[in-house]
Amino acid sequence: MSKALKKEMVEVEPAPVKAVSLSVDEEILDQVRMAVAAAEEKKAENIVALRLSALTEFTDYFIICTGNSTRQTQAIADEVTAQLKKNYRLRPLNTEGYTSGEWILIDFGAFVLHVFTETSRSFYDLERLWRDAEVVRF
Repeated sequence: MSKALKKEMVEVEPAPVKAVSLSVDEEILDQVRMAVAAAEEKKAENIVALRLSALTEFTDYFIICTGNSTRQTQAIADEVTAQLKKNYRLRPLNTEGYTSGEWILIDFGAFVLHVFTETSRSFYDLERLWRDAEVVRF
């Protein structure tokens, strides 16, 4: 290498790497865990979390639970939404079925919450439709 070229070369230090306490997957799993805890707080029954990341690209997890009445399904949906907003600043991308309360679907992007009445849950039977999904235990 010529002396002129060596003079033009400048040594650059690499940018410092920011320390991240949780990976993206761990943070999503923590959000799912919090959603399950919030649903339990409002006495949701038969709570199931399914990992769908190996089966589909539209979401990583489904959380499925049952309320005893439409009023309870709405309370469960409200509590999960409030806790995720408070602790993660996470807001739903879309909410469907809240007014009727038979099947409330709340899309948080990385996971989808399904809050059913017992009749609707047995009719739609999402666990059967997604039976190849891994069940996540907390």
